[in-house]
Amino acid sequence: MQSLGQFALPLIIFVAIFYFLILRPQQKQKKQVQEMQSSLSRGDKIITIGGLQGTVESFDDQNIVLRSSGSKLSFERSAIRSIIKKSGSAAEEDSKKKDDKETTAEKE
Repeated sequence: MQSLGQFALPLIIFVAIFYFLILRPQQKQKKQVQEMQSSLSRGDKIITIGGLQGTVESFDDQNIVLRSSGSKLSFERSAIRSIIKKSGSAAEEDSKKKDDKETTAEKE
């Protein structure tokens, strides 16, 4: 009975370490990517996993159409790596405020 306890405790500790160092961060990253891909809107500037930069023209549940260098290309949503710039007034206002602060800092 005691030998079973000596074997089980290190195994339980190993499983806990494996979960907290590998599985949990991987699940968090997957959730963040899914949230980013679901938050896409028309006009967002994005980068695909292949490195192509473009602007979102249209999208549906599975696919997305990008405009890049005058061409329209269709990709799966899972091919989107990151959003460079969000479209919409909130993102544009933030960038304008940042530009204004930089301009006034340069003048001083």
